[in-house]
Amino acid sequence: MTEPIALRVAADAAATPLDHYWSRVVGAGRANEGLRADWQRQLAEARAACGFEYVRFHGLFHDDMFVYAERDDGTPVYNFQYVDALFDALLELGVRPFVEFGFSPRALARETDTVFWWGAHGAPPADPGRWAELVGRVVTHWIGRYGPDEVRRWYFEVWNEANLWGFWHGTRSEYFELYRVTAQAVKAVDQRLRVGGPATSNFVPDARFDGETENVDVRLVADDRDIDTLDWHPVWVDAFLDFCEREGLPVDFVSTHPYPTDWALDEHGQGQRLTRSVDATPADLAQLRRLVAASPFPEAEIHLTEWSSSSSPRDHAHDTLPAATYVVRSVLHALDTVDSLSYWTFTDVFEEGGAGDEMFHGGFGMLTLPGVPKPTFHAYRMLNALGDRLLARTDGAVVTREEATGRIAALAYHYPAEEPRSVPASFDDRDLARATQAKGLPRRLDLAVSGLRPGARFEVEVLDGEHGDAIGAWHRLGEPATPTRELTAVLNRIARATAVEPAVAGPDGVVRVDRTVSPWSLVMLRQLD
Repeated sequence: MTEPIALRVAADAAATPLDHYWSRVVGAGRANEGLRADWQRQLAEARAACGFEYVRFHGLFHDDMFVYAERDDGTPVYNFQYVDALFDALLELGVRPFVEFGFSPRALARETDTVFWWGAHGAPPADPGRWAELVGRVVTHWIGRYGPDEVRRWYFEVWNEANLWGFWHGTRSEYFELYRVTAQAVKAVDQRLRVGGPATSNFVPDARFDGETENVDVRLVADDRDIDTLDWHPVWVDAFLDFCEREGLPVDFVSTHPYPTDWALDEHGQGQRLTRSVDATPADLAQLRRLVAASPFPEAEIHLTEWSSSSSPRDHAHDTLPAATYVVRSVLHALDTVDSLSYWTFTDVFEEGGAGDEMFHGGFGMLTLPGVPKPTFHAYRMLNALGDRLLARTDGAVVTREEATGRIAALAYHYPAEEPRSVPASFDDRDLARATQAKGLPRRLDLAVSGLRPGARFEVEVLDGEHGDAIGAWHRLGEPATPTRELTAVLNRIARATAVEPAVAGPDGVVRVDRTVSPWSLVMLRQLD
């Protein structure tokens, strides 16, 4: 057995604020999917259990939302009814939109059908003036419908990953000009609205994106020996901030996507599709904080508007227990660095590459298409149960207090030292995902909180390979390719059945958790009264 996870603290000890930045924003696929009943049901559950405040998605201006068309004589036609239906539903669920302006409507796109099964038009608008008019009209419409106080609480992000050719058939300078006209159109409606970018893809260790378009010739191909010795940095952020400062443009927030891998959509068949060190995400977030603090916009918020263990919607690791433990470890190692870290995505109602061919297909979602929770859902639910004051932390556990009630909540995680990487991606089959979950030795958890009322009631909840592991339950049920409704209900019930047991503060006012924890497990201690 390896070194124990040990933490002792008094319930009334001095504490520091704990910002739940991990639950501020969550991702989804595209706007039109948000009109589906199952998507909305799952968002309601994710909001209630995990505390998500905003949701971000692609395709707000795509053809299937019908926001913009042109008559035969070129006269613009604006139609916001589908957007209204979606945003009304979000706000009724208590979730706000983190607006991503994109992609171009077909009638404005310089090129069409550039990416995704649903044919996103990832090219600059042929007429920037008409694009700016569309942005101005839809923002004005939102203020009229929802009121300025509400819309001022939203965020407006310009495009998605314009450094990648599929998403942006243009140059870096053309993106910067799109940012100019978009930001100016937003601020012309209301100066207090928040706009930002550049929403670029994951960090890189080379100069491939230093020019107007990607230069594959300077791409470094990392291997397993040197991937973590390279100088990883965010894409376009320095150049973007310099441009905005030089041109007098607003930057209310900076956004980018810190996937901890050596590839994005731009892998070009090169490299080994490696994941970086398990500390890559905390290191990337800290670097971004330093960069923004030293920039002309030191007060800008930082929103990482997409993040997961990999950027593939067919990575079987997404379905597994290690993905959940990776989330908890990463966010707790990156406290006080950024304003949000948006998990991509809350649901497998997600069609960038078409529908998944079975329930567990390695999709991004925390919930499967039928709504069965994966371990990542439990991870975010447990993180949401933490208090808003941090009492103590160590590598493997945190103890918190809720300021309003004084109640204690602690969360422990066992990310085994035998896996030094962010969760390795498992593409062609589940073999690597299963091998990853089989790694590691047990650890002892030795947690004690003193200064409590004797007899105070707690519960201890455990997520592990036997409790709350959806794909493990599916495997034990014979991996049915097309489970019946009845079998899906059984699987759903098993996937939600984490182990829960009572705990009580003793006569000495101390509650103790002393147990052996298997690799990749999460253990939650929560005060009930």
